[in-house]
Amino acid sequence: MPEATMAASMQQAVQTGYALAAFNVVTLEHAEGIIAGAERAGRPVILQISENAVGFHGGRVGPIAAAMHELAAAASVPVILHLDHIESQAVQDQAEAALITSIMIDNGRFPYDENVERTATAVDVLHGGQVFVEAELGWVGGKDSQVVSAHQPGVRTDPAQAAEYVAATGVDALAVAVGSSHAMTSQTATLDIDLIRALATAVPVPLVLHGSSGVPDEMLRAACAAGMSKINVGTALNIAFTGSLRSTLSAADGVDPRPHLAAARDAVATAVQHVLGTISTY
Repeated sequence: MPEATMAASMQQAVQTGYALAAFNVVTLEHAEGIIAGAERAGRPVILQISENAVGFHGGRVGPIAAAMHELAAAASVPVILHLDHIESQAVQDQAEAALITSIMIDNGRFPYDENVERTATAVDVLHGGQVFVEAELGWVGGKDSQVVSAHQPGVRTDPAQAAEYVAATGVDALAVAVGSSHAMTSQTATLDIDLIRALATAVPVPLVLHGSSGVPDEMLRAACAAGMSKINVGTALNIAFTGSLRSTLSAADGVDPRPHLAAARDAVATAVQHVLGTISTY
């Protein structure tokens, strides 16, 4: 199937009232498992690679992106490619050559005014290349070694400021802080559904939920119904992948990695199918 674009897919999602799911790719097996899960669910899917994953691949976007393009072309469901949490200019500059037309620019570590200035500059450049741009306002904790509670005062996204931010930067989608946190290994997050509704009313672009692995299924459905248009999932796939590897490796004596990687890939597919089934029923 021809590769889908974020702009068209997001527009369709908003118009028809469903949420897209984006899953983080670390290895080729992740990407294969994500697409297999999406095909089982019969749903479009976003393959995204974070700056951390780019670092894992030697700082090069091209090789893993090339594999993702090939997988997308062979998939029976629409597949969108996206770069996630991009902080460095060096990685951003590789997007055009890697034929990736959707990027999440992460300037959340800067004070508000500097975040706006840096993001607006990036948007101006990227829109010139027809790139869809997501940004973040508020603080979704759990990333890297920075420990910030999702419930700490001042970290959640203010609707009025969010509307101002979108107008000032020109971003195409906005990731917001509403109670979730990156890298959660249990589904114990409590989202502010009323805040999501207020943000959806105030902000004229699609909303994105980061840290969705830690959100209980029923609350994830409620977040989608309240106005979330893109749901990011990463840690849940790594739990499935590494859990499968631990299980199969502990029971085997051989040296061939393929049976273990195949089982881990299938575990990823099952996790993806579950998430897509969850958000399709809200």
